Amino acid sequence: MKSASGKKLKTGATKKSRQTKTRRRGSKESSLRVITSAARGARTKPPITLLTDFGNADYFVAAMKGVILSYHPSAQIIDITHDIPAQDIEAAAFTLLAAHSAFPKGTIHLAVVDPGVGSNRRPLLIQANGQSFIGPDNGIFSYVCDRARPRVFHLSNPKYFRHPVSDTFQGRDVFAPVAAALARGVAPKKLGVEVNGCVRLPGLESGVSPDGLISGRVIHIDHFGNCVTNITRRELTDKTIDDGFRLTIQGQQVDTLRRFFAEETRENNVFCTWGSAGFLEIAVKNQSAAKLLDVKRGDSVTATHS
Repeated sequence: MKSASGKKLKTGATKKSRQTKTRRRGSKESSLRVITSAARGARTKPPITLLTDFGNADYFVAAMKGVILSYHPSAQIIDITHDIPAQDIEAAAFTLLAAHSAFPKGTIHLAVVDPGVGSNRRPLLIQANGQSFIGPDNGIFSYVCDRARPRVFHLSNPKYFRHPVSDTFQGRDVFAPVAAALARGVAPKKLGVEVNGCVRLPGLESGVSPDGLISGRVIHIDHFGNCVTNITRRELTDKTIDDGFRLTIQGQQVDTLRRFFAEETRENNVFCTWGSAGFLEIAVKNQSAAKLLDVKRGDSVTATHS
């Protein structure tokens, strides 16, 4: 529509259309802000991991997850494993050490291998390496604490427990609700009192004699039968390897180091490799080194110049 001067006139319909577009754009921007805010909030909520010896045949794992979600409905729960051998605290300690470094800062690790449940062993919250660890004071956190300066809290505030507390299932009634509370932002000092230290298993450190003999032990045997030792690159340096080394285990001498498993082409040949957790491993091509060499966790290992 034009005026007598030939200029276009703004009609009411045009104004209305522009107002509608403005409202739509504002609505979209508002929705985007809400979505972005929600995503940011989701990212800042720490995940909770579970590591137990419960297996998957019973209700125990589901019950713990149910309690966590009851107290913290938006919790992100991740299973590390529930196949730790029954009551095997040392296996749990190694698995926790190897797995936890893959998780982001703030992660809460709930570890329950608890043969002393119901006794006077303390329930603990440990903060180390920017993450939190919840479970029994029985050595399960030893290896994590060996490589950190931990803060240790005795979980003593029943306000954050699920009642009544079972004498046989404190993973559900103590550790799970405390993990949920911590994930919601409850301060550790409200959950319990800070204490000095925790129960420790024998340390991970291997020994080196003045003449260069490295004395270690097998600390883990994995699903494939690879024997994980407590020897690290700190003891077995690149120079030692270049100069030639010989490792002895169960009377078997090993002088081959491979960068990866497939690099070994000979059947039945025992060799060493650096595992993904940073420890020296003993392996055999497509076989279980543990079975072939009759190795058990705790068996001694020595390494020296060849």
